[in-house]
Formats: sequence, structure tokens, C-alpha cells
Amino acid sequence: MADRVQLEREGGIAHVRMNRPDKRNALDSEMFDGLLGAARRLSEDPSLRVVVLSGAGDSFCSGLDVSSFGDMASGALDADTEAVRETARDLSPDGANRAQQLAWRWQELPVPVIAAVQGAAYGGGFHIALGADIRFIAPDARVAFVEITWGLVPDLSGTQALRRLVPLDVAKKLIFSGEPISGERAVALHLCTELSDEPLQAAFALARTIAQRSPDAIREAKRLLNTAGLVPLAEGLANEFRASARLMGGKNQIEAVMAKLERREPRFVDPS
Repeated sequence: MADRVQLEREGGIAHVRMNRPDKRNALDSEMFDGLLGAARRLSEDPSLRVVVLSGAGDSFCSGLDVSSFGDMASGALDADTEAVRETARDLSPDGANRAQQLAWRWQELPVPVIAAVQGAAYGGGFHIALGADIRFIAPDARVAFVEITWGLVPDLSGTQALRRLVPLDVAKKLIFSGEPISGERAVALHLCTELSDEPLQAAFALARTIAQRSPDAIREAKRLLNTAGLVPLAEGLANEFRASARLMGGKNQIEAVMAKLERREPRFVDPS
């Protein structure tokens, strides 16, 4: 069986690709473990500059494998099931449980994560896309929170990502209805960043640009933006000043200036 998740490198760019195209990259246990394993390995790599997330074949990710719902229908899976209790005990730095980490781990990575979305991004697949920092999406792609149709709420961190992107009434309409919307509509609602007929190519083009910037500045910028609006204004302004002060006079900040003045490609060192 081919690896459910493929991890490839192009210099400082990592490509994480869900690889179950015959099932529209539906999430089974192997896919789940593969995505978490990739995110955890990348979080420990100081040479990493940016991550591209994609799905092989015609779809990004169609959500949980429907066979996973058999235990729910039979009543064999509930809040007291040991597997569910174990999931709740495995928490990430931000407090995401093991299931939520499927998407939220990409937010916790110190570098930018770019999703390339085509075909379907339903349920868990939509959560994963929302876990990225930037989303390129094909105009005819379809995204949806389908959990309501299974009698559930979105529970892989999507509600938290969603509230950072859209107004409350828009979030409620998407979750209450469970109806799919097009890539074009997703961009209009600010759920996705930009339309592209070739989202993977667009993702890599941006990734290469980001990889040429100071990794120290990129990491500080992601950290600042992820907390902006979630802390009191005075704290946010102080965080901004401290981040700038940490960068000033550093090797990579000086190299960025010298490369610009000398009109050459910068030669940055890995963050310590």
C-alpha cells in the first residue's frame, strides 16, 4: 500500500501530500497518523521555510472515511469510549486534542503553511485547509462543513479557524446548513485566499517567494499575526515591538539588508 501521506522537500520547502486519490483522500487512521507524523517532524526542523499542503488526484480531501461512522451508528462510540478519552488527553501546545491537531498543528508550525485546494474539501478536509495560513483554491472546488448532516458539530478545530476569517453570521450559516459552496464563493467570503486554475502551482510559486525571505522575520510575523486581535491592544503592540527588537541586528536581518543593497540573493542561516 502506498504511503497515505507523502512528505517531499525542495530546499526549505516541504510538500505534504495526502495520497489516497481513489478515495478522494478520505481520512482513515493511516492518513490521520501520516498527517500528524509529518506535522510533528516538520515542527522540529530548523531548516524549514514553508509548507505546501495538497491532495493527490481530483480532490483535496473529502473528509472522514464513511466507514468511520459505523461505530457511531451502532452506539459503540461515545464520549466515554477509551479511544475518545485518549484523544482528549493528547494535547498540543495550544490545547488542541489529538483529533483537532489534524488541522491545528499547521497553525502551530512556526513557518507559513499554504494549502492547494481542488475538488472536494469536506468536513475534516475543510478543517485541514482552514488550518493552513493561506489557501489557493480552484474556482470549481467545493468546500463544506458536513458534520451537521451526521448529527455532529465541526470538531477538528474548524470553528476556531472559521471565527478568525468570517463574521459570526456567515460562520453560523455554513455550519448550520452543511451546504457545499464553490471555490469562487469561498474566496468571496474570505474562507480562502485566492482563486487559481492551478492551485498547486500557485502555492509553490508563493512558497518559493517566502523561502527567499528572512526565516527569522517570517516566523516572528506568523507568531504576531496568529495572536493579533486575541490579546489586549497594548499587549499586541508590545509584542510587535519585542519581535522587531529581537530581529534588529541579527545575522539574518543584516543579511537581508546587505543582499538588498548588493542586489543579490540572500544567504540566510537557519533559526537557532
